[in-house]
This record gives sequence, C-alpha cells and structure tokens, in this order.
Amino acid sequence: MTDVGLGSGKVVVNRAMSLDGFIAGPDHAMDWVGEYLPPDAFPEIMAATGAMLVGRNTYEVARRMAPQDTTYDGGHQFVLTHEPPDDPAPGVTFLTCDLEEAVATARGAADGRNLEVLGADLAAQCLRRGLVDEILVYVVPVLLGDGVRFSPPGLGRIDLEPFDNTQAGAGTVLRFRVRK
Repeated sequence: MTDVGLGSGKVVVNRAMSLDGFIAGPDHAMDWVGEYLPPDAFPEIMAATGAMLVGRNTYEVARRMAPQDTTYDGGHQFVLTHEPPDDPAPGVTFLTCDLEEAVATARGAADGRNLEVLGADLAAQCLRRGLVDEILVYVVPVLLGDGVRFSPPGLGRIDLEPFDNTQAGAGTVLRFRVRK
C-alpha cells in the first residue's frame, strides 16, 4: 500500500464495508469483519495510526466484541460522548467537549501520526465540518442486506479523489482524499 501517511498526522475515516454499503449489520453486528479482515492484516496502516476517535455506539460494539480477540493497536483511544459510562474500559479517554476540540485533542495524542475516526455518525460530523483528510474503506465480499449504512442520511455531497486501491485477500482496500 502506498502513501500511508506516517508522520503526516492526517485525519482518516477508517472502516470496513459490505458490498451493499453497510459498515455494521443489524443490531450493530460487526462479527462478519473478522471473517475477512484480521486485526493485523495491514500492519502499515496500524503503524501509521497514533490515535483513534470513536463514537459511543462504536465503543459499545467494540466492548461486546472484546472476547472475539479483535485487538487493533491504533494508539490512544478517545470516545466522544455526551454521557461517559460508569465503568469505562481501561486505557480509554472519554471526551465530552465539542467536535473540533475532540479532534484536536486526539490529533495531539497521535504524536504526528494519523488519527482514525470510527463510527458512522461521528465520521459524518467530521466530514460535514471539513475535518477529514482521507477515507480508507475495506470492501469485503459479503452482502449484509441491512444494518448501519456507510454514511447516515443527510450527510450531503462530499467530493473525493481516489489515490490508491489494493486487493488484500478477499477484500479490496480503497483510499480517497477528501477534496476541500
């Protein structure tokens, strides 16, 4: 894979997607991802990532999946939420600030590496406000039929510039720059 961005500190929306456009199945199910993409499938992307900014729903899904050994070392993990949980996972920082401050905080923790943004709603908010530099999508050969769409309704048009695509096992990795 080319142009991973090590040291450039980009804000990258990173997600797996079914061929029919879902990033999670019904009830936010993500178990299908591991069938196609093991956590260590793209070590160069993991190495380029210094922090993750995650929405609360995505955080809760990840907690449910913890017994499935889906460990992904994306650096410091931040969760943007209105209500932090009573029993937070160790090593996770919960932020209750506005979006721009959350992105700035997580970028600072990334220490010059990329900030990954995870979660449909959070990614859409970042895209709407022009905070995203790239979108990285792992397209996997499955049709889920229902679930959480790649982007929520009302996102609006976002123009992208493709700059890389790679076949990796059964999946295809697509990379796009967000045109500003």
